[in-house]
Amino acid sequence: MSVLVGVLVVVAVVAWACSSGSSGPQRASSAQSSPTASAADPLLAGLSTLAMGTPSPTPTPTPTPTKPRPSPAPAAKPKRPGEPCEPGDLVLNMSGGQDVYAAGAKPTFMITLVNTGSVMCTADVGPQALEMRITSGKDRIWSTSDCVSGNVTDIKQLQRGIPYVRSVDWDRRRSSTDCSDDRRAALPGTYVAVVRMGKLKTPMGVFHLR
Repeated sequence: MSVLVGVLVVVAVVAWACSSGSSGPQRASSAQSSPTASAADPLLAGLSTLAMGTPSPTPTPTPTPTKPRPSPAPAAKPKRPGEPCEPGDLVLNMSGGQDVYAAGAKPTFMITLVNTGSVMCTADVGPQALEMRITSGKDRIWSTSDCVSGNVTDIKQLQRGIPYVRSVDWDRRRSSTDCSDDRRAALPGTYVAVVRMGKLKTPMGVFHLR
């Protein structure tokens, strides 16, 4: 019994000593050390960062490619007086004397060529370069360029705004490129006259022969 009582006394003393040492200051120490341990723990720091959210990176703007600027067109060379006329500076026109020609009357036409350029220019107004042609349907009847003898070139100076004028008479007979002597008379009917000069062409002039 005395041994048992002694053991109980020792157990009670040890229990009292443990309870006294763990109270008060020790609890405060553990409480104070918690934030430090939490801050030093990398796992806890990582969890805090994930909880707060990682800021998304700002996208880098893509530079817009610059288009190369077209090179300026070279300035047009000033035109000198006396140079050949440009087709775009010429206005070609034709007018007929009548719409209907009685039997035996010769059709007459007026051709005009005007320079609208800034300076005087030159142009070939010969019978082949400045051609008048008469047709009837698909039939080629007559042309000023058929069987021309001698010098077929006729260079004229065209002043700005001053028309070159030529009068053309048709003898009512057919012509051909092979210079045939058989120049038969054109039959009564409807005919079309057109004047050509390079890329220039007049509107069709319709007339009738009786």
